[in-house]
Amino acid sequence: MTSPVPVAVVGPTATGKSELALDLAERWGGEIVNIDAMQLYRGMDIGTAKLAPHERRGIVHHQLDVLDVTETATVANYQRAAVRDVEAIAARGAVPIIVGGSMMYVQSLLDEWSFPATDPSVRARWEAVLAEHGVAAVHAELSRVDPDAAASILPTDGRRLVRALEVVEITGRPFAASAPRIGEPRWGTRIVGVDRDTAELDQRIGLRTELMFDRGLVEEVRGLIDVGLREGVTAPRAIGYAQVLAWIDGKYDLDEARERTFIGTRRYVRRQRSWFRRDTRIRWVDGSDPHLADTTVRMLQQPPTPGER
Repeated sequence: MTSPVPVAVVGPTATGKSELALDLAERWGGEIVNIDAMQLYRGMDIGTAKLAPHERRGIVHHQLDVLDVTETATVANYQRAAVRDVEAIAARGAVPIIVGGSMMYVQSLLDEWSFPATDPSVRARWEAVLAEHGVAAVHAELSRVDPDAAASILPTDGRRLVRALEVVEITGRPFAASAPRIGEPRWGTRIVGVDRDTAELDQRIGLRTELMFDRGLVEEVRGLIDVGLREGVTAPRAIGYAQVLAWIDGKYDLDEARERTFIGTRRYVRRQRSWFRRDTRIRWVDGSDPHLADTTVRMLQQPPTPGER
């Protein structure tokens, strides 16, 4: 018996990936595997636009709520866990539907990324720079030595910026050089990219930002502080959470926290779009299509044309 072929639904934030993934899972008897790094965290729901259990249509979801906010999300750990999930889903005869927009996580899962070794002394040196001079200093250094890596990592994500600088120094090559070359995706996965017109997407980001604050993002952050959010390495740097923490600390008012969340999300979307558009295996659909699921199913039934993006 041939195992079902996975489908990955990727692309920028706020384009409608989650709804499309649910539609495909319903049609094909699938189970969903999350590939959004911040949705790995328990309690980080409003600020990550995580689907609530009652919104999941009874479809099994994997790689949601698997970390405490005090734990560090890593691409390597995610890769190992998600590979097990995808292969177990397929072994049950269900279609794995992989959905999310965390760029390096997508590549690690679909391209079997083997991660370079670490050097504690090099890592410690860059961590000292981060501690003494702040995240802007390590981001500036990475921009100097490896602009592509700097463009693909959130400028607030000090841990990943330090890791990229470590790899560049150890290997003498750009961070991306340690990544696999784009070829046949693991398991023959079919990759769908969802995007929208830029002006429309900006409107959706603005609305999403307002809804997050209106629905209780501040209260969510306060509750997470009580369970160790500030002690985490990755979680407190997530867009929205970082801005609310800064407001709580008196760095700016709540309106500015909203605006900075919107701007940060919009910048991240531009980076996602640039990253994913380089992958010629992705077959793109318009998230504003009123018949998006039907369009996607028909597209996947057809072989890709040469050079299709």
